[in-house]
Amino acid sequence: MTPHGIVIVDKPAGITSHDVVDKIRRIFRTKRVGHTGTLDPEATGVLAICIGNGTRLAEYLSCSEKRYLAEVTFGIETNTQDIWGDTIAETDASHITAADLQQALSAFRGRIEQIPPMVSARRHEGKHLYELARKGVTVEREARPVEILLLEATEFRLVDGNHPTCRLEVICSTGTYIRTLAHDIGQALRVGAAMSALRRTHVGSIDRGFHLEQAHTLEQLQEIATNGADALRAAVLPLSVAVADWPSATLDDGQEQRIRHGHTVLVSETELTIEQLNASTKPIALLRPDNTLIAVARLRDESLQPVKVMAD
Repeated sequence: MTPHGIVIVDKPAGITSHDVVDKIRRIFRTKRVGHTGTLDPEATGVLAICIGNGTRLAEYLSCSEKRYLAEVTFGIETNTQDIWGDTIAETDASHITAADLQQALSAFRGRIEQIPPMVSARRHEGKHLYELARKGVTVEREARPVEILLLEATEFRLVDGNHPTCRLEVICSTGTYIRTLAHDIGQALRVGAAMSALRRTHVGSIDRGFHLEQAHTLEQLQEIATNGADALRAAVLPLSVAVADWPSATLDDGQEQRIRHGHTVLVSETELTIEQLNASTKPIALLRPDNTLIAVARLRDESLQPVKVMAD
């Protein structure tokens, strides 16, 4: 029987997020698999994979905050804003100091705007930007707001005399391009820069969410699968973990049946309050007493209206 939940994969470099999904489908022997936000092929780290009913939560989880460890190399610009692209400019950046970097970073904290890179999955007239980029086409892109919640340089060093590197710790809103952040910092320092490594260490709110300590490599999951379905099921996090930072209400049997038939439950019949729900921007989780997720709901007037109901 297909498990329902989230499996956290430590994505290796050299494969796409879709490759990971395909491998998880084979390991778990199910087609009901999806990811909650891609990582670039050369990036590594936390990739939250939804299985079974978990696929119904993918759209919500993809909007979560992300935490990264990134390396930036200064004095190099490429057509992809990372070192795996074609070099289009190279500059001696040996004069850049750690103090220069710290000063430049201050302009990139908080709410900023980014122009999506041509290698992104954003669409232009129905086509992905990366599809146009592969044909050598560049189009105008509108700047988009993102939020950088944390941006700290943890290391700064000179590698070969011309191209210093730094390591950055970044916490950012969904939709943030770390490669573009690296590029823009390089522009601010007037030497150019390219992202040279990226590892995602956390997805979700800072005090909750999914982190590397929960992650399995693909090799580990394949090994677990040799021990049987029960062992593999134990590697899957329950859906309640994915919604742990949402407002939630625990329903009794009667309320659950009403929700499953598309009816509403009054907020006053639960432990929630209207004021609490109005203060939150997150969906509402409806749970059984054993913490099993029943449905995702929204506030409508003074009632909880089901938006997505999980299969029983």
